[in-house]
Amino acid sequence: MTVQEIYERYRILPSLQLHQLRVAAVGKLVCENSMLELDTESVVLAGLFHDMGNIIKSDLTLFPEFVEPEGIGHWQLVKEDFLAHYGSDEHEATAQIVREIGLPEQVCTLIDHIGFSKMEWIRDEASHEQQAAEYGDLRVAPHGIVSLTARLEESKRRYASKHSTIPRTEETYERLATAAHDIERMLFADSAIAPDDITEESAQALFAQFRDQTVA
Repeated sequence: MTVQEIYERYRILPSLQLHQLRVAAVGKLVCENSMLELDTESVVLAGLFHDMGNIIKSDLTLFPEFVEPEGIGHWQLVKEDFLAHYGSDEHEATAQIVREIGLPEQVCTLIDHIGFSKMEWIRDEASHEQQAAEYGDLRVAPHGIVSLTARLEESKRRYASKHSTIPRTEETYERLATAAHDIERMLFADSAIAPDDITEESAQALFAQFRDQTVA
């Protein structure tokens, strides 16, 4: 099956498809421009499927344009089906789905360990591939690729009061944000590009290729 066929099989919101395509694109651009030898394919696959269960936690009213043209009623039914089949934990749902798809275990492991609350571990102990996969997610806001600073500020505003992975104390948040910036510096210390070279335009050039990619 192709990536697009998998998205359609699992009824992934178009906005969530775009999010995953963007994350994969950032990861690919980081890996391909690094002077280190990185497993680009695994990082790309992790980006393409890291949020497959995300509709479980989604507030479908937050961005009304994201539920069109089908409408909120359609996507609410999809959400209810996901909850009935996979339960209420979106991370567990994603873990189950990526193994249903048959992704390599190293890709599943990358996906399992993506998360803002794990930022210090990712900086201090994780592989460069894990850092690249996490960084991809760190650069993607709801409407496109932005700078790391802008993304951190946006996610803090949007999720701080309700999302379990955002630290409840300012001190903890700032510590993890510092780790995120450290990861960016580490990834680009041995790179042919700078963070600003990764843009929405450069990412979109990869989307068609990703959608048509066959997943074993």
